Amino acid sequence: MPPTSTAVPEPVARDRRRRTEALVLLEPARLALNGWRLLTRRPAVSRTVLVLPGRGANDATTAPLRAYLHSLGHEAHGWGLGVNRGDVDETVARLVPRLTELHETGGQRVVLAGWSLGGLIARELARVEPDLVSRVVTFGAPVVGGAKYTALASTYRKMGMDLDAVERDLAVRGALAPHIAITSIYSRFDGVISWPACIDRINPQAENIEVVATHLGLGINHDVWRVIADRLALAD
Repeated sequence: MPPTSTAVPEPVARDRRRRTEALVLLEPARLALNGWRLLTRRPAVSRTVLVLPGRGANDATTAPLRAYLHSLGHEAHGWGLGVNRGDVDETVARLVPRLTELHETGGQRVVLAGWSLGGLIARELARVEPDLVSRVVTFGAPVVGGAKYTALASTYRKMGMDLDAVERDLAVRGALAPHIAITSIYSRFDGVISWPACIDRINPQAENIEVVATHLGLGINHDVWRVIADRLALAD
């Protein structure tokens, strides 16, 4: 599904992050007020889902989403690697055995759901092990440019990272196997990631869905949960 906007990514100013992300304090109340929107009939098929946290976060941050998916009858799992330290290649290598185990135990291809950097890791894991993955859902993931179009871009540059090279590499590695369904969720109110960088323009099977949420609130946003639940109910 092509995005409706042709906006291009740009670095996120730190002051925007402070202003926008402070609204995360409203997310629990929004979730409570809109909880009725999440009531849905249990899908006919139970999916195996592996949920990956963002950088600096761990499984505790994805526990509410996983609990909701469990309530719908899905087998939703945390990644079990502790805090996401940001090393994509190393993390993918460590996740391959986990993905293989879930695939064998569940007897079906696994759905990968990733928040922010966890979304990039999910896509790379799907690229490396396409036969084990049925669907990738990302929310607030900078699929274009990686760190280049985030509020932390200057920090990465000071660490010596060539963000232009990272962007070129992601463009080359961004194509996933055509059988893997892709949903990229983004928000124009994201104060950490430039929202156009969350839009997948590479894969023809990708759909890009807009929600209203802060970056830090995406994991407890009712619209994000609803989109994920709806996609898990679809046939492979």
